[in-house]
Amino acid sequence: MNVAPFQVSLWVELLAAGLGGLQGALFAAEHRNRRIDVLGVLVIGLVVALGGSLLRDIVLDQPPVVIWMNWYLVVAGGSAILGMILQHLLAHAGWVITVLDAVVMGLFGAIGASKALSLGVGEVGALVVGAIGAIGGGLLRDVFLGLPVSFLQIGTLYAVAAGSGVGVLVFLTEFGTPVPIAGLICVGVTTVVRLIAVLLGWRFPEQRALTRPRPRSPKPS
Repeated sequence: MNVAPFQVSLWVELLAAGLGGLQGALFAAEHRNRRIDVLGVLVIGLVVALGGSLLRDIVLDQPPVVIWMNWYLVVAGGSAILGMILQHLLAHAGWVITVLDAVVMGLFGAIGASKALSLGVGEVGALVVGAIGAIGGGLLRDVFLGLPVSFLQIGTLYAVAAGSGVGVLVFLTEFGTPVPIAGLICVGVTTVVRLIAVLLGWRFPEQRALTRPRPRSPKPS
C-alpha cells in the first residue's frame, strides 16, 4: 500500500512550532524555583516545539526536517522569547492555548504516522511513531528538566488523545481512505478527545493490584 505523508502548508507547521515555543516559555515560568535563565527558556521552547518532530525523524532514520530548514528553529526560538516577555498576558489565555495545543498535537501525530506508513513501517510501528511525533516535545522537556515524565503520571489522557487520533488515521488509510481526509479526521479526533478529557477531568485510574496482599501471620515467639 502506497501512502503519501500528510502535508500541510509551511505556515501551518511554523504556527505549530511557534505555539510550542510559547508553551515552553509558559512551562518555564511555572518552574521559577529552578532558576531557569533566558537561555534555558529558549532551549525549553525549542524542545517543546520541535522535540516530537526530531524524535520522529530519528526513529525513522530520516534527516531531521527541523534542523535542515532554518525557519523552524527561528520561529520556535523567537516565540519562546516572546512568551517569556508576555507570560503574564498569556497566562490568562489558558483555554486558547489548550485548544491550539490539541490541534497541534493532532497535526504532528498525523504527519508522523503518515510519514512512517509512506516509508513502509507497519501499522503498529506507525501508531508509535505518530504518538512520538505528537507528545515527544513534552517528553524531552521533562527529561531535560529532570521531572517525572508527565504522560506516565495520572493526568487528562494526553497520550491517549494522541494515540486515538493516530490510530484512526492508521485504520482509515488501511482501508484506502485518502491521506488528506484521514489526516484531518486524525486532527479532529485528537482535539476532541483531548478537550473533553480536560473539560470533564477524565483520567486513568491509578495502578492497583487485582487482589490485596494477605497479611502476614505473626511469627511465634
